[in-house]
Amino acid sequence: MSGFIAEQIVFYIGSTAVSLCWELCHHLHQVLHTKRCIFAPSKGSAAAETNPSEPLLAALEESTPRSLLQYLAYLDLCMVCDSNADLWRRAAFFEESGETYKRVIAVCLRPVEDLTSKLADGLEGSSVDKSDQLSHQLRSPTDTRSDAKLHEAFSDFQLYVWCIRAAASLTARSHKDDRFGVAQLAGCNASVVSTLLSCLIAVEACMGKKTNLQAPHLMGAANIKWAPLNNSGRRDGPSVTVGKKRGGPLHAKAYAMADVLRTSLYIIVSEFHSEMIGSAKTGILDKDWIVTSKPLYSTRDILVQKLGLFLDYRAC
Repeated sequence: MSGFIAEQIVFYIGSTAVSLCWELCHHLHQVLHTKRCIFAPSKGSAAAETNPSEPLLAALEESTPRSLLQYLAYLDLCMVCDSNADLWRRAAFFEESGETYKRVIAVCLRPVEDLTSKLADGLEGSSVDKSDQLSHQLRSPTDTRSDAKLHEAFSDFQLYVWCIRAAASLTARSHKDDRFGVAQLAGCNASVVSTLLSCLIAVEACMGKKTNLQAPHLMGAANIKWAPLNNSGRRDGPSVTVGKKRGGPLHAKAYAMADVLRTSLYIIVSEFHSEMIGSAKTGILDKDWIVTSKPLYSTRDILVQKLGLFLDYRAC
């Protein structure tokens, strides 16, 4: 009996120790993965006065892709750009030379461009027409691989959200905080708007939305867009074949990403609305807000048309 009692005491003590260690490890991981790390020199130091953005930029540019350090750095950047937590750090982005601002925008747009490229590759593999029921049932291995590519493209969803929010917020802040005009003169505003629009069109293609250019003569009463008749009975490619399952995980991720992109674009459009309207009336909207090079997805004409929908607050 004494041996049994001793075994029970040891068992309960051991169970308590294991449970305590498990809870401690769980809470430590929560703190490690959710606590914000500030990549900046201490306020008032010499480094804070000369180049306060260098630690953050070094972490963003030199860290290993998809590492914890990179994620924490992007979270810190999003907090600085999207909130009023560290106004002195955000003001340092708009220094006179403009090099810091261009580096920040570059590290924000790089993951978004990577997402757009992955979606474009996946959509190209899904562009075969499958409008009838039989072709839906007889899907080739190529189509399965294309769907896998699209699923894989959203693997860094949270990172993309931080980058999109940071780029859009910093662009909107530049309207008032950019005293030297480096954002517009360096073409960063056009790069941000073009990249976000191109990514939005690619994401909407995953959801099954049409991305073809609407001709002016197809506009009916009450701004209703009439789709052109197609004698062959075929429908548009990627926009029809990809986003089939509305309740599926791919559609859910694409829907959430599209919402983030639209909200971010509306933040920029709301801040620069009067300037964009003036450019649209003079016919230079594409020159001021769309890059001259070919977008990663879609065309410049569709990007200009999409931007016009945002100006009219009809993008949804």
